Amino acid sequence: MLIIGGCSFGDDALWPSLTGEDPSGSAPTAVATAPVEAPDTGPPLLGQTNFEAPGVTPGQPTGTLVGQKVEELRADLARLQGQLSGQNNRLQSQRNTARDSANAYHQLIGQINARLQVGSTPGNPQLVAQWNQAQGELVRVGESISELNALATESASTSALAAFLLDSTRATFGLYGALEEDHRQLAILEDEVNKTVVIIDRLLNELTQDVARSQNYYSTERSNLTALAIAIDNGEFLGGSLANRAYGIPPPPIPGGAAGLVGRTAPLVVIRFERADVNYDQALFTAVSQALERRPNAAFDLVAVAPGLGSPSQVALATNKSRRDAEGVLRSLTSMGLPADRVSLSATTNPNAQISEVHLYVR
Repeated sequence: MLIIGGCSFGDDALWPSLTGEDPSGSAPTAVATAPVEAPDTGPPLLGQTNFEAPGVTPGQPTGTLVGQKVEELRADLARLQGQLSGQNNRLQSQRNTARDSANAYHQLIGQINARLQVGSTPGNPQLVAQWNQAQGELVRVGESISELNALATESASTSALAAFLLDSTRATFGLYGALEEDHRQLAILEDEVNKTVVIIDRLLNELTQDVARSQNYYSTERSNLTALAIAIDNGEFLGGSLANRAYGIPPPPIPGGAAGLVGRTAPLVVIRFERADVNYDQALFTAVSQALERRPNAAFDLVAVAPGLGSPSQVALATNKSRRDAEGVLRSLTSMGLPADRVSLSATTNPNAQISEVHLYVR
């Protein structure tokens, strides 16, 4: 259990103080956190439409110049519909590839999360192998997005060509020397060009939506995969990436830095580095996650606190060590998905500190 409020907990390696000011601004209250569950985003929601060309109605030559123009336009429409069919086939193929890779990815992620929920050994090689497979599946989803982007560019050109063909077809009605049969065939051709234009536009619109959804999905899952790598290193699940949250505008940094907070304001988290392998990721993630739930626009001040007693050389060495410890905590926060512009880093000394400490304050 993590306790937020007037309590703290600790062991030989980690003393995270979750006793600071309540992030919502109200009086501190004791709140116990429930076990964190793995997020279930699911595969990207891609379109289902199959875009089929309406076909081209054949016509008999009339021997007029207008009739020859109609035959040329009919051939242009056939080529245009051939492009449409090819692009539709590529779209369906990329959709299937993205869905298959995403389903395989989520199956692997589900297996990893199930192991982490009950606890596993840090750096379990089986989980690492599954993570690498999941990363490969996600890479294939990313490759399908690149193909969809290229296809969207081609479809935009096809749409422009279709619009030009429609204008040319309509302009042909004004040509001199046409037979009634020419205009009859031309009217049929105009209808078919119109239908083709509509289908191409719908394909382009749905393709644009597929690209946007796939890119959002890919970005989210890359963040989740990074957070999952941390969980595998620790042998337990931390939670979904902090990058998936909707953030507000953070308040500005404290003028002159946040070092003056030490000893005057209760921190959200205090990490004491009594040894090299302090396991603080889960407690840090939980505290930051809860702070963001209460105040989505929260920012954080990370302060490296070094012991201020001893000779100048001892103080300098301690200051350098506390800075390195704080940089490690900052890397952990960014790996969890917290944007770097949400965290400011500063350093100070404290004569009351016996060992290197890192304090995290909510701004």
